[in-house]
Amino acid sequence: MDSEHTPHKERAAQLETLWDHHCELEFKTKDAELTVDSTMVEKPYVNHIPTMTGGAGRKDLKDFYSRHFIPKLPDDTTIETVSRTIGENRLVEELIFRCTHDREIDFLLPGVPPTGKYLEIPTVAIVTFEGDKIASEHIYWDLATALVQLGLLDPSNLPICGVECSKKVTDKSLPFRDL
Repeated sequence: MDSEHTPHKERAAQLETLWDHHCELEFKTKDAELTVDSTMVEKPYVNHIPTMTGGAGRKDLKDFYSRHFIPKLPDDTTIETVSRTIGENRLVEELIFRCTHDREIDFLLPGVPPTGKYLEIPTVAIVTFEGDKIASEHIYWDLATALVQLGLLDPSNLPICGVECSKKVTDKSLPFRDL
């Protein structure tokens, strides 16, 4: 093994382990305080880009995670990693976020009452690290495809689509849109 690549591989493994632990604390353990205190820097920043939800600083993020994120996750929520790229201080993960919209999901669809419909949403997380902690998260998702799946946005006259967007991310054999 080339010794020049060993430090990068070790750093990448460290970041990947930390990110996986952070996600486990959010999605499985469901402990806001432990998530923030054990995996994030003193002044972390989280921005869910499509809805401008999240927070800055530990106090804001503990409040956000404990009131608007963790308890709003539907019980059937899953995330499927499609790809992950890790640099020296940044991780980019492409994933599919799946859940049933059985409650108001503040961070994802603020103000939208539950529809009972199942969602599959292409999502990208860009995570920045400082030392051995998470400094920031920018989370992007295709809000239009979520709104189409919920029946809240009509794709017939717009250049958007529904669940087929997620399906195409994981199945390259599916056809492209006709132009």
